[in-house]
Parts: sequence; structure tokens; C-alpha cells
Amino acid sequence: MKKDFFKYQAQTSPFPLALEVSHAEGSYIYSTDNKAYLDFVAGVSACSLGHRHPRVVEAVKQQLDKYLHVMVYGEYAQGPAVELCKLLAENLPAPLEKTYLTNSGTEAIEGSLKLARRYTGRTRILAARNAYHGNTMGSLSLMTYEERQKPFRPLIGDVDFIDFNEEKDLEKIDSSTAAVILETIQGGAGFILPKNDYLKKVKVRCEEVGALLILDEIQPGFGRTGKLFGFQNFEMAPDIVVMGKGMGGGLPIGAFTSSTAIMDSLSDNPKMGHITTFGGNPVIAAAALATLRELTETALMAEALEKEELFRELLVHPLITEIRGKGLMLAIILSSEEIANELVLRAQEKGLILFWLLFEKKAVRITPPLTISKEEVKKGCGIILAILSEIR
Repeated sequence: MKKDFFKYQAQTSPFPLALEVSHAEGSYIYSTDNKAYLDFVAGVSACSLGHRHPRVVEAVKQQLDKYLHVMVYGEYAQGPAVELCKLLAENLPAPLEKTYLTNSGTEAIEGSLKLARRYTGRTRILAARNAYHGNTMGSLSLMTYEERQKPFRPLIGDVDFIDFNEEKDLEKIDSSTAAVILETIQGGAGFILPKNDYLKKVKVRCEEVGALLILDEIQPGFGRTGKLFGFQNFEMAPDIVVMGKGMGGGLPIGAFTSSTAIMDSLSDNPKMGHITTFGGNPVIAAAALATLRELTETALMAEALEKEELFRELLVHPLITEIRGKGLMLAIILSSEEIANELVLRAQEKGLILFWLLFEKKAVRITPPLTISKEEVKKGCGIILAILSEIR
């Protein structure tokens, strides 16, 4: 399989890890030679309930017996999608009540940008330096990594940048601004949290000039920070919230949610201002609905904070300079890029899945399933510490 993987499947890097997967269950991925790998990555924050969670699997099976795709998004009322959007509204602060379902997080970013420009009648977008919102053309336009942008220029225009957590940059938000888009917690840059009521201050400034605030919750959303959405830790709410990754319990989905007044502007002048064939797919919506119900009906979100404390208690080593993030969205910062690389590669050899962050080269991602047990946390941390002691 590995030979065919390299020959027929387009690669995203010169040296993929190329683990040959047989099956997965709970907190473990199994290779074709039946080796078990404890998963501290969860498909890059996507498998929020672990692998093949019974509630998600059962919801998918039940929907398969009813119908699959029947019509393009927004034309037919389909139970799983309607119930998912309703339950989201019940768990979001007012006036965030109307949701557009998409196929991915980056498509939801695209839709949110279109919505902001359509509603405000303005064109200027402000994004944060060192941000990551996806890799489609609009999302790519929101980052400041020239090496990633240069091969694909020209990108979309009228995008400017501010520094995350830099209050003096708020004066750049003015009456020409359609929207400010921020990650609630900067992901690829190293799991950087907002500080000193930064998000509140951005929202106030947006309200002063009539701009919208879009928060990208694609990574921190769906319980990973101890709340359903990361912004709920900071006593504020955006005008548009974007979600994805952990939303689908392991299946591909994204969404953006706003008030009825804002969201309805996307349905006319022009009609179908954003259109997608498979957004709201009933099977995937059923999986997302089961995931959301599990998160809101159990103690998993609160337990994420307990498990964060355990990680911080256990991961003490001279080569670890810092642990960033919140809940089960954590990054250990190593003393060098080389050590970070060694840790990820050696961990896989020893049966532990770790991964890098996109831009912070000294960081190693720890984003396990929210369902991971404390014993599994201890086991994985033991492997990490043993490897670092070997490297040292």
C-alpha cells in the first residue's frame, strides 16, 4: 500500500509519515502490521470523540438506511441538518442563531468573508499576522507567510494585517473595514491565547465603526478548550463564528453561524450568494449532530480542563521550555526545531502519534481525542519524557 500511496496519491510534503493504517478505535490507530499507536493528535483536532465513537457510528448507520444526498444545499429540509443547526443555536449566545453548513472549515472561511462583504457593503478585510485559516485562495490571502503565498499570487485584494494581541493596531479598524477575522487561539503560530481582554476590545472597536468580527473556531471549537467554543472562555461573542474539524466526529464538515439579519443577506442580491452541493450532507450532518449531543450531554468538556492539568503536571523536562494552549489544544515548545522533529519521529517508532504545528517549528502538537483516558495521558507522556531524556 505504501508503494501505491507514493505512486498514485498526490503528496502534500516530500516526506509524509506514511503510516499504513488498518483500523482505528478509541484513542488508538492500528497499522497493517497490527501495531497500536496511541493518538495524541486526533486527526489534527478533528476526531473530537476519538475513533469510531459508538454514538457517531450508530448515527451514520441509521442515516444510511434513510437517504444519502438528495438535493443541493438549502433547497430541501433534511432532518439531520435542521436538527444540527437548531442545536447549535441553542448552545450559542444570541444573536448567533442561523448556520450555513459547508464541506470544510476553509470553505466556511470563504463563506464568512463573502457574508461580511455582502452585509456591510465594504471590501476591506483585516487579518492577523501569523494566522492560518486554510488553504483556499481566500483563506490563503489571510496569512502573512510569503513562501506559502508567492507561488499562487495574485490573491484576493483589499486585505490588511494587524498583530494578534497588539492593542495599538485596533486603530486600523475603521469605517472602510468590512470585517476583522481572527483565530480565537492562534493555531499554526504556536497556540497563542488572547490576553488582556483582547477579543473584547476588538469587538468593541468593530462595533464603533460598523465592522463585523469573524472568529475562526475551526481548531478550538467543539469542546477542546473546556467550552463548546473557545470564545466562550473570554466573555464575548463574534458577529460570525466559523467552525469545522472536531465538529463532524471524524467526518468532513464546516459551518459559519451568524444572526438572522446578517445571514439572510447572503440569500438575495444575488440569490444563492454562497452555494454548495454537498454542504449539509445528511450522513455527515448526522455524525455532527451525534458529536454535538455527546459533547453537550456529558462531562467531556469539563474533563478537558482536568486532562490539561495532568499534561502540564507530567510534561516537565529541561528540553520543554513552555506548554501553550488551553484544555486539550496544547503545544509543547521545545528548545530547538531539531528536538521537535526528533520527538515526533521517534514517538511514532515507539507507538505514539505526535505532529508538528504549521509555522512554529519548535512546537509539537498535543490535541488528543477529548475521550482520552487519564491512564492513556500518563502512558503517552511517559513515552515523550523517555524520548526527550534519550535525546538529551
